[in-house]
Amino acid sequence: MNLKTRSDDLALLLAVIEFGGFSAAANALNIQVARISRSVAKIEKALDTTILIRTTRRVMLTDEGRKFIDAVRLGLHHIKNAESDVMRNSKLPQGKLRVDAVSPFIFHQITPHINAFANAYPDIELELNSNEGIVDLIEKRADMAIRIGNLEDSTLHAKALGRSPLYLVASPKYIAQNGLVKTPSELLNHKLIGFSNIKSLNQWPIKGLDQVSPTLTASNGETIRQLALSGIGITCLSGFMVNADIQAGRLVSLLEPYRVNGTDRELINAVYYRSSAVAERVTAFIEFIKPRLTL
Repeated sequence: MNLKTRSDDLALLLAVIEFGGFSAAANALNIQVARISRSVAKIEKALDTTILIRTTRRVMLTDEGRKFIDAVRLGLHHIKNAESDVMRNSKLPQGKLRVDAVSPFIFHQITPHINAFANAYPDIELELNSNEGIVDLIEKRADMAIRIGNLEDSTLHAKALGRSPLYLVASPKYIAQNGLVKTPSELLNHKLIGFSNIKSLNQWPIKGLDQVSPTLTASNGETIRQLALSGIGITCLSGFMVNADIQAGRLVSLLEPYRVNGTDRELINAVYYRSSAVAERVTAFIEFIKPRLTL
């Protein structure tokens, strides 16, 4: 496609109209008047049409010039927007990003926002992997991991995502059948659901309560949540898993006066290697997901 006019010449023509004359436009743009005159003359010659009527005091548009200028303004506006879109998209992070987290965190906190993340970062190819324990990022080929609890690996860079309080919960069905627990000692007379793979998760943050001995265990937090929802027993889970259940009345928070807040188990961090080549993608993901978390 061969255009008879150049965008830089058209921009100078618009400047003449905007500033009300050749000299005013030249002063505003800090260029010589002759350059603007040449550009306008080139446009008029190329179109074989008079665009401007020049007088000693001012310049006026011809009827043809007025129609042409309106179209040029719109065209240059579209070009500017197109350039801005390309420049903005070219600066967006690109490539593969592997994120590792325990499956309940992926289910409840990440997957609800994946569509929005894909729209915001269309060139990031996201891979979500779930593991129920702490993983080695290199061994699992993960670019970043979301870890719950206290961090011990000093070789990793950590970005705090927040705290998720722990709650003792049971379903209304279980409470109706077995009675409401009023003191920690009464837990000994109830069915307790705990973790089978990480024993420290069976240390419930309740005053006067040592590590519990569950009557039913599972290795996955979401499995434990489902068991509690079905009315099988009492369990202790993070708020990021059960906040919505408590608000909706599907689960009831127990022993609130005895609950201990501020334990290390509440900590949630995103971890990754500081020198990682995918740091830009990691940062984009963290900054996107952090304000959307409901911990």
